[in-house]
Amino acid sequence: MNRTCRLTTKDFAILETMLERRRALGDPLAPLLEKKLANASVVLIDSVDPDIVTINSRVTFRIGANPAETRTVIQNEVRGVVGGSLPVTTPWGLSLLGMAEGEAGLVERSGGETEPIRVVKVLFQPEAARRASIARQVRPALRLVYSANSIVPPLGVETKIRQTGADDDPGGPTAA
Repeated sequence: MNRTCRLTTKDFAILETMLERRRALGDPLAPLLEKKLANASVVLIDSVDPDIVTINSRVTFRIGANPAETRTVIQNEVRGVVGGSLPVTTPWGLSLLGMAEGEAGLVERSGGETEPIRVVKVLFQPEAARRASIARQVRPALRLVYSANSIVPPLGVETKIRQTGADDDPGGPTAA
């Protein structure tokens, strides 16, 4: 597993919960989770770099000399598309989580064997997409609009009292 690992607060909490559950079951993934959490540097969701693999990131990676694969790193098996997702409950998915674009590491298998893994490109990261979406939003602004011919002056303008003549009376009741 890679040495440098940057996890968002959300991803760290998810892995902690997974570790508690898997440790109780004696799962072989538990030691890998413990090592990942022990070596992790935790960053806030809003400040994670856009080239870091987080949960729900779409990433292109390479295992050893094999051709590059593109998958979405997901939390659990049941949510993903078959062949298009990679759960963090697998050694590959867990290893990719927290790695940066261009970074390489070793995937530790439960039997003690290792294989090299490299992040080729982070194609989509939900945290970066959310920040970009917020930056693009144009907030509507209020604009005071009035007609120069209107008998009602705009707010803040001082006016004189206007006298009306007999021809100006619309025919309704008059004020006393």
